Amino acid sequence: MSAKLGTDPEETRAEAVRTGLLIDGKTVETDEWTAVHDPAAPDRIVGHAAAATPDQSRAAVAAADAAFPGWAAMPARRRAEIIGEALTLLEDSAAERAALMTRENGKISFESQIEMGVFVARTRAAIDLVDNLDQVRSLDGPPLTSHIHRLPMGVVTVIVPFNWPIAILGASLPYALLAGNTAVVKPPPTVPLSMVRTLELFAAGLPAGVLNVVTGSNDAVSPLLTDPRVRKIVFTGSTAAGKNIMAAAAQNLASVTLELGGNDPAIVMDDAVLDEEHLGRLVTGAFLTSGQVCMAVKRVYVHRSRYGELVDELTSALDTQRVGPGADPASTMGPLNSAAQRDKVNAMLAEAARAGAEIRELGTLAPAAASSGGHFLLPALVLDPDPGLRIVTEEQFGPALPILPFDDVDSVLDQVNNDWSGLCSSVWSADPTRAAALAARLRTGTTWINHANAVACDDRAPFGGFRQSGIGREMGPDGLLSFTEPHTITTQG
Repeated sequence: MSAKLGTDPEETRAEAVRTGLLIDGKTVETDEWTAVHDPAAPDRIVGHAAAATPDQSRAAVAAADAAFPGWAAMPARRRAEIIGEALTLLEDSAAERAALMTRENGKISFESQIEMGVFVARTRAAIDLVDNLDQVRSLDGPPLTSHIHRLPMGVVTVIVPFNWPIAILGASLPYALLAGNTAVVKPPPTVPLSMVRTLELFAAGLPAGVLNVVTGSNDAVSPLLTDPRVRKIVFTGSTAAGKNIMAAAAQNLASVTLELGGNDPAIVMDDAVLDEEHLGRLVTGAFLTSGQVCMAVKRVYVHRSRYGELVDELTSALDTQRVGPGADPASTMGPLNSAAQRDKVNAMLAEAARAGAEIRELGTLAPAAASSGGHFLLPALVLDPDPGLRIVTEEQFGPALPILPFDDVDSVLDQVNNDWSGLCSSVWSADPTRAAALAARLRTGTTWINHANAVACDDRAPFGGFRQSGIGREMGPDGLLSFTEPHTITTQG
């Protein structure tokens, strides 16, 4: 909800954090501001983010468009140097920005600290790929000789979600800038503050207009999607929202990279290792950030001969979890980011219980969490649910994990390879050859062996999904070149 700053009676209960827009190298304030609430205590306001008007969104696009010719004309190695120098401007504030991230996102402090480092690491990984931009492919004649090189696309809009927004931005923004494009970034509405702070610092090391930041309502920022000067849109979020983004991009035939929802399966074979290390990986794979990760394990298929053992071991491991405010060092899981997401997961669990599935809620709720009204949920296992229930067929995006026994792995493969989603998957087996053979048959963008989720993501490799989990790839050489277009020069003779 947007309001005139200072009209909210709760404002005095929060620290004074206020972020503006960043347009053409300048901070721009607005007439209206949006309150950002703490998911661990929703009546507490963390700060306010500027609420842009459509004209201000168009001004951000115009600034990026005006900066594009000069930025694109620079040698790629010079752009890499400038981006690398801009990174140094983030060094002294990482702890402060991480603390702000925890307050507005809800995640535990350790995850927020990791997130700040991921953006830097991904930017450096992009810089390391700069030589890919100078490669020219030649087709010799006669009768024709052609040379194909890569050109930047123009203005790129980047829209990121609330869960790991700055880390996810690192999978696209540095690649777009390195390739010679300029950008407008749209932070998530519930978690904008730490991202704006980060990008203000980063942009101070770049030429004015190369990087712009706009916060505001969907209607106010619609020019970031529909302005004909925007030549590519990068969006990470739900499949439903991704379809709307694609429809908007179609108005001007803008290119899109869509990293969308995933209902990622883990297949636990009869020879899987279920020791403390591997169980820890599986717990992290499913419950990192309270389950709010696109590439998290969302359902586990386990060979029937290991079903009871796996359930018992996961029960013991999850029962040690402490759910509480992210800023509390004792918390191992924080709240969900919104009441709506908490209610969605609760509704899925209630539906499964009514259908006869056993629900095991585990761990403990911190005393402060019990009285704060925060969006907390205990981690839950859903045992042997009907495969048609929403807890199995849809992405929960929360701390609820269905466990389904199987007898024939081929039937599991047929099911998951024909699902709507195809983002990530994992295979758990003690036999590397067997695991690799099974992984090769899975039609998902990434398949891990004996690991899962962001902690096992290889940023040198392309990342994206099959089917309704997305279009295009981010990171690695493929991700870098996706921000360019091939240009062919042909001569006679």
